[in-house]
This record gives sequence, C-alpha cells and structure tokens, in this order.
Amino acid sequence: MNSALENLKERGFFAQCTDVEGLSALMDKGPITFYVGCDPTGPSLHIGHMVPFFALRHLRNAGHHGIALIGGGTARIGDPSGKTEMRKMISYEQIDENVKSIEAQLNKFVGFDGKTAFSDNNKNWLADLNYIDFLRDIGSCFSVNKMLSFEAYKQRLERGLSFIEFNYQLLQSYDFLMLHQRHNCVLQIGGDDQWGNITAGVDLIRRKLGGTTELNKQHEVFGLTFPLVTRSDGKKMGKTEKGAIFLNPEMTSVFDFFQYWRNVADADVRKFMLLFTFLPVAEVDKICSGDINQAKETLAYEVTKIIHGQEEAEKALSGAKAAFSGTGNKENMPSVEISKSLVENGIGVIDFFFEAKLGATKSDIRRLILQGGANLNGKPVTDVKAVVTTADADADGEFVLRAGKKKFARVTLV
Repeated sequence: MNSALENLKERGFFAQCTDVEGLSALMDKGPITFYVGCDPTGPSLHIGHMVPFFALRHLRNAGHHGIALIGGGTARIGDPSGKTEMRKMISYEQIDENVKSIEAQLNKFVGFDGKTAFSDNNKNWLADLNYIDFLRDIGSCFSVNKMLSFEAYKQRLERGLSFIEFNYQLLQSYDFLMLHQRHNCVLQIGGDDQWGNITAGVDLIRRKLGGTTELNKQHEVFGLTFPLVTRSDGKKMGKTEKGAIFLNPEMTSVFDFFQYWRNVADADVRKFMLLFTFLPVAEVDKICSGDINQAKETLAYEVTKIIHGQEEAEKALSGAKAAFSGTGNKENMPSVEISKSLVENGIGVIDFFFEAKLGATKSDIRRLILQGGANLNGKPVTDVKAVVTTADADADGEFVLRAGKKKFARVTLV
C-alpha cells in the first residue's frame, strides 16, 4: 500500500475505499489532487468536523494536493446524512457569512497556498443551475432504488425525508464531477457517513466520462472514508453537556477547549492523539505508555496549539495548572468580574457561585455544596448558608471557585 495511505491507516483514518489497490498505484506514480467538503450551516466548525482536514494535512505532507470545498451551494439544502431530522433553513446571506468564517478557520489550520492546498465553493457552479437541464443531464444517471439502499436515506425514511434533502446526493456527486473537470481531482475523502454520497460521485464520473474503461483511465476516481469518531463510552466525540466543541473561541473558550481534551477518558487518549495531533506514532505510543495524566495534558496542549496557536495553548496549560495544582498562573484561568459592592456587605455563598456562573440554577449550586463539590480558595464549602465577604479573598483580593472536578472560575471584584 502507498506510504501515505499506510500512514492514514496506522493513525485510524481508514474505514472504506472504493479501490485501495488502484488508488495506491495511482498515488505511487506522483501527486494526486483530492478533496474534502464541509457545509457552512453555522458560523464555526466544531472539532468533529476536523478529522478529514487532519487527513488532508497528512496527505499534503506526503506531497499530494488538497482542496477544501466549502458548500455554499449545498448548505442551501442540508445533508441528511447522520441527521435525525431536516436541518433548519438559513438565509443565503447567512450562508455566505458562514462561508467567510469557515474559510478563515480552514486557512489558519491548513494554510492555503493556491497550489498544494486551496479552497473552493460549490456555490460557484450550483447557485445558477438550470433545474430541468440538471435533471436531464445528471438526474438521469441516478437510480432511486439504489439511493434508498444507502443507510443515510433508510434511517431518515423512518422519520421523514424531504424531497429537497433527497436531492443532496445528486449535488454532492456533481461537486466531485466539477472538481474533477476543473482541477483533475481524483479522490474524495470524508467520514464514513458520507460513503453513499462519495460512491455516488465516483459512479457519476464513470457514467459521464467513462472512467473505468481501459482507454480512459484518466477519468478513474476514488473514494476513501474514515471511521466516525466516538468516545470509549459510545457517545459522539466532541460533544459535552454544553454542546459541541467549536473552533471559534467566542463559542468555546480556549480554556474550555483545552479542558475537553484534558478530561477525555483514559481509553481514548491514544486514539485521539493519533487523529488530532501530528506527533509520530512511535512518540504517541511512548507518551501513552507513561503517566496517563501527563499524556492527557500533552494531548490537550498539542490539539490546542494546532487549533489556537502556541501562545493560547501555553495560557490554557498554565491556567489549568493554577486551578488544579496551584503551580500555574491564575491570570490564565477563566475569569468572572463581580461588583465589589455585592461582596463588601456579605453575599450568600449560593448567590456568589451563581454570579460566578458555576451553576445553571441556584438549586444546582445548593446540591453541589451539599454533595461536597464546592470549593473556595482551596477550602471546601459545606454550609449552604455561609456568607462570603472581602475577608475571604486571597492575598490578591480575588477568589478561586471550583464546582466539582472540572469547573472553576477566578473571581475579581470591580
């Protein structure tokens, strides 16, 4: 197998391939062009979107050329794959704004140079399609029976599948055809929930351009999917009780991003380090064979550095150490400002924790205290009727509050 594919497989980026021997032989001959797509249905990517883009960087590092296709056209419909209900429709103007935001995120992660990696937008060829011509030219290549055999559609049929979503596979297949014609793209990569859409694109190019005949091998294309990433408990990776772990620091703070990785289950550390960092496999194995908490810290630091930069990763690491071991810089901890007047005359500890946003309701905070999960400046809080005053502040006139093992805040008075 081609060394770039071997690397992907060793790191966990391999579920299905339309023709692994053919793809490997083609990659051995020289650089190929491949693509991965994402739809701008929101203003930010979340970490679950990033697996194919990590694969893009691995393939690019091996000398191949990657296209990040942002679906400014397909986002107008919404991909039914993996969804239990139809996506909420958003305005075309909002989609265009999302495209700009996501393109900037991907440029920061990938580094588009216009040759070895660049972005494209399927709005360029989908927005002004003539529907009748599209049905005659493209729709005639698709079998409804075959489309309904794919898992994405079978699951949705049980709950209700709209006609507009049923068209999605045609549009994604058309994307592959257009990228093949525009950029000689010969490979589409993506999550395993995209298998039906990807193979449909491979089949469309074969039907339109004759890519499987011996005389026309230049139009032979391939599909490769990666396993859908789940945690060891079976739940979807990148999700918390607060929701998805977004790349946008205004939606998920850098510290919360860091802490997500720092608190993954022991059984997930090696898998996530292989998928979400660029550390060599041998180094990953060495790290994971040592202290598991140090390995988690390395994972959190490496992923945060890749997504948010080294400076932000250093701050998050320092803040975490200040909160949990007292060795870092507490100025890098998540901070909340509370009016000094509220504390000067004394404030109930439940109200104080609530003002610090360490509980959704005051009842939650009461339970937290009664269960022994509240901590103020390193001391446990056990009395729900306790009153906090400025006398309880640390030497800097601040408070470090902790709720449970993972949530805490540095409170400053203003």
